[in-house]
Amino acid sequence: MKTQDLWEETYSAVTVNKVRSGLTMLGIVIGIASVIALVAVGQGAQSSIQANINSLGANLLIVMPGASRSFGSTVNAGRGTAETLTPDDATAIASQVSNVAAVSPEVQTREQVVASGANTNTTIEGVTPAYAQVRNLQIADGVFISSQDVTAANRIAVIGPTVLQDLYGDPNSNASATPADALGQTIRISGQDFTVVGVTVPKGGTGFMNQDNMVFVPLTAAQHYFLGSTSYVTEIDVEASTQAAMTQVQNDITNLLLQRHNIPDPTQADFNILNQADIVSAASSVTGTFTTLLAAIAGISLLVGGIGIMNMMLTTVTERTREIGLRKAIGAKKQDITMQFLAESVMLTFTGGAIGIALGWLAAVAVTALAHITTSVSLSSVLLAFGVSAGIGIIFGYYPARRAAALSPIEALRYE
Repeated sequence: MKTQDLWEETYSAVTVNKVRSGLTMLGIVIGIASVIALVAVGQGAQSSIQANINSLGANLLIVMPGASRSFGSTVNAGRGTAETLTPDDATAIASQVSNVAAVSPEVQTREQVVASGANTNTTIEGVTPAYAQVRNLQIADGVFISSQDVTAANRIAVIGPTVLQDLYGDPNSNASATPADALGQTIRISGQDFTVVGVTVPKGGTGFMNQDNMVFVPLTAAQHYFLGSTSYVTEIDVEASTQAAMTQVQNDITNLLLQRHNIPDPTQADFNILNQADIVSAASSVTGTFTTLLAAIAGISLLVGGIGIMNMMLTTVTERTREIGLRKAIGAKKQDITMQFLAESVMLTFTGGAIGIALGWLAAVAVTALAHITTSVSLSSVLLAFGVSAGIGIIFGYYPARRAAALSPIEALRYE
């Protein structure tokens, strides 16, 4: 059978009953669209999490007080609960560890902030000028904390855009507060007056990562007014000079602090170090598993769609038994009959797959526009979905095609 004849016969057979063909393809359409959309949501979430983590700083190592814990418990329980890190530790890291671009000792607390009749409870971060480099923080207006501010323990503050809106935004109007509304104004933090000298550029993020919802003050001022002690810090952030040097820097910091704290057994360390690359890897692993689970759930509908195609093709074989017998009687070979019915099955799945890909892409765009959830449709997911649809057409169409080809022409012509 010529290719053109095969195409014409296949098209005629599929379109002769449009409603049945459409309903048969519906399972494939829904399955492919679900896979594309859900994988796009999963990959978008993975990219968003990685971007949020990387926005906190490049080649970042976070030295935290307290015994070593797992990733999850470190974040939840180890932050600022012990007093085992000192400002001198930060100085030693900066001077004695190679391939270190910057070091930022910090203290952190949570306080009530009041200004112009408004108030918010937010994170107060005591920092040095190096914080802006280590944490990739930029100033939208005003200035950041200087070395002189740290030396003199000046009561000045740099606020994030979320804090700006909480303190100076008008809840009764749609107008947003601008940095000019806050610069030079006085805010009260735990009963102490601080002058706002800068507002940071929005970065986004949630939870402990959200730098938009922070107030930055000089390290010494935070130690004096909020902690009552200058002998310890709650965190030391270290920026490695290159990503390749991060492991070496982490090992050298570990050895240095063990020596400084007189701890011979590394398992008894009174500090722990978070590697940004490890955090990204852990987050990517979780979101990757989540994406795979979503795709597997959506893939079940593809299986159902394939069974629907097989059912339709078996019905078609029964309905066209006399036609098959006539074709065989005039010289059609088993291969021709097989190819014809297999082509019909593949056409249904290819058409359904193409429609499903389009609908899946539109669904991903709609989720981004309406739910403000980042999605990412990748070429690999599209190719995979299309390949799966083609495989379904071949696998679930092969048995009905072989059954049609195996019919005896005499028995087929007698069929009523």
